[in-house]
Amino acid sequence: MTWLRTLGQTGIDVSALGLGTVKFGRNQGMKYPQGYDLPGDKTVRDLLAMAHDHQVNLIDTAPAYGCSEERLGKLLTGPRQDWVIVSKAGEIFDGQQSRFDFSAKHIQMSVERSLKRLRTDYLDVLLIHSNGEDQQIIEQHRVFDTLAELKQRGLIRAGGMSTKTVSGGLATTEQSDVAMVTYHPGYTDEKTVIDHALKQHKGVLVKKGFASGHLKQLSEQDDPIMAAMHFVLGHAGVSSLIAGTINPKHFEQNILAARSV
Repeated sequence: MTWLRTLGQTGIDVSALGLGTVKFGRNQGMKYPQGYDLPGDKTVRDLLAMAHDHQVNLIDTAPAYGCSEERLGKLLTGPRQDWVIVSKAGEIFDGQQSRFDFSAKHIQMSVERSLKRLRTDYLDVLLIHSNGEDQQIIEQHRVFDTLAELKQRGLIRAGGMSTKTVSGGLATTEQSDVAMVTYHPGYTDEKTVIDHALKQHKGVLVKKGFASGHLKQLSEQDDPIMAAMHFVLGHAGVSSLIAGTINPKHFEQNILAARSV
């Protein structure tokens, strides 16, 4: 398997495995089977160092991930070009619940705030953080026009949407650079989107590749993580699988599994 994969037509090379950082900054209102405490700075530094050492260059974050962006801004080291930073806009988490704002004004403000938090002057990828009403967000709010303007200003290199429906994913692959979709052995509805993206030469990032920690209940495999890794990364249309963890041992196991595909 090629470890670095080009993200569609963006010219951005991403590692087959990306590090998801929701658990760096948020532990409220989550759907994981077990609760967790936010990691200390040393643990986050160790995870980021492990990512760098193993050529995991893609870091996925979002304003809705609590203090994740601020912590990355403080703890991410090394040359900026060593990292592909993916963030999002549209979802706001107040510590208890989420609300959404897909207006051009809010998205532009959100990106500028993310840049300050991350201590960088550009995002590699900005994804619209969908609330599930993908088509309405695309058609009524014209979010891809907003992303095009942000690209023109040099604030982002590529844009797209973290979608929740097949129709939204297909529209995203038609009208933007990158779609983030859900795909794992227990859920294949969005394979249609990945297939279409491959034909259109668009980038695909996969979220929830391990079914948000519920994979064991969905799989009869002896090693469900390895099986899921092979299943997801075995599709030629997938650019990277985002795996969120705050356990360095689990992260290393994920890297080894991804490398074996």
